[in-house]
Amino acid sequence: MVRKQSNLPAAGNGRSSLSALQPIDSTPFKRPSGLAFIWFTILLMWLLSLLPWRLWQSAPDLLLLVIAFWSVHEPQRVTMLTAFVFGLFMDVHDAGLLGGHALTYTLVAYGAVVLHRRLTRFNAVVQAIHMLPVFLVAETLGNMVYAWLSGEWAGWHWLWSTLLTAALWPLAEFLLHMPQRRLDEADAGSV
Repeated sequence: MVRKQSNLPAAGNGRSSLSALQPIDSTPFKRPSGLAFIWFTILLMWLLSLLPWRLWQSAPDLLLLVIAFWSVHEPQRVTMLTAFVFGLFMDVHDAGLLGGHALTYTLVAYGAVVLHRRLTRFNAVVQAIHMLPVFLVAETLGNMVYAWLSGEWAGWHWLWSTLLTAALWPLAEFLLHMPQRRLDEADAGSV
């Protein structure tokens, strides 16, 4: 009779199966971001979104990306109201259908707030994969409402914009958490 070998650790080696588990994100708890830094990044992206580079049809929506990022990492400070107001600002700037960007930004902020507990446990690439459907559903609904009210389909360029926005999530994670990393390194060096 052949006995199957078990992959479980032996009882005599001192490590149980539960102590061998590693957390998904092994970094210590991150300190909250400064309110001034959060609003500086949002206002900076809003000002950059007013420039003519957004006329390129496949341009990523950087303001939406930053609002979604802060909605995931600081949901008490960046709320759906923030997303709605900046969406209205973009609607007024584009002189298009009033409420189109506001609807999209609010839906993305809602999705980010709903997923924030899950997303903070993963790295930036996995977060981008989780946020891609949120971006796609919000943009699809916004474009369907626009097509219904205007009587014409705007095309599929928004799909590339949505994919680029989600692809930029790891870069946003790196840049927007840079001040916290510097503070964490300074704290680690003082010990």
